[in-house]
Amino acid sequence: MSTAFEGARKSIHDRPPFLTIILYVITKYTAKFFFFLYFRAYVKNVKALPKKGRVIIAPIHRSNLDAPLVGGLCRRKVHYIAKGSLFEKRFAAWALPGMGAIPLDRTSTADKRVLDASMNSLLSEQALVVFPEGERKAGPEVFPVLDGASWLAARAQTPILPVGIGGSQRAMPKGKIFPMPRRIVVLYGDLVPPPEPAPGKKRVTRSELREYSETLRGILQDLFDQAQSEAGSPNESE
Repeated sequence: MSTAFEGARKSIHDRPPFLTIILYVITKYTAKFFFFLYFRAYVKNVKALPKKGRVIIAPIHRSNLDAPLVGGLCRRKVHYIAKGSLFEKRFAAWALPGMGAIPLDRTSTADKRVLDASMNSLLSEQALVVFPEGERKAGPEVFPVLDGASWLAARAQTPILPVGIGGSQRAMPKGKIFPMPRRIVVLYGDLVPPPEPAPGKKRVTRSELREYSETLRGILQDLFDQAQSEAGSPNESE
């Protein structure tokens, strides 16, 4: 990894520089304006997102547009678990933490720094974005949901907001550098309460987390299908 990435990792718990916060505000509202004009993008069921308090936002991930779409159209500032390659350049490593990005070391099977930073953001009553499929996928089917979002929800006793995104893969599929003007719909589902330990138990078991993740997968599939239909893209594999 680059020295820029390592620097971002070391400062993961530090308060971001003030200038990066200003950059975040400018970037957010510029992106929101662009998404509205270029993609006719809008959020449906926006009231499902609490105005304050801890929440895990769990979107479908089919395009590099998804992260800026979720952040730009969200009425709250969100924090992200972001892949480490985004922090390879010095400017990005300086700017992205101020925009809420938490650098993930994918070479580690259990990145304790990221887990701690994610927990801190939730315990500070923030909104945290976690892509439940783990990484960008392709096609109309929701892939098996990893237990990361479920584990965080259980550990911090935080509800999950499932999010379907329709049209983003048609607008900017894998391999495309510049997006095409396609309609995009971001659909919020209803809040899913966090898994709770069984009576007499201190923690949620692995099998209970797995069952919770499967339930979340079904909810995401329904939202994804509806978002695709409303965006006019019945098959995201096109």
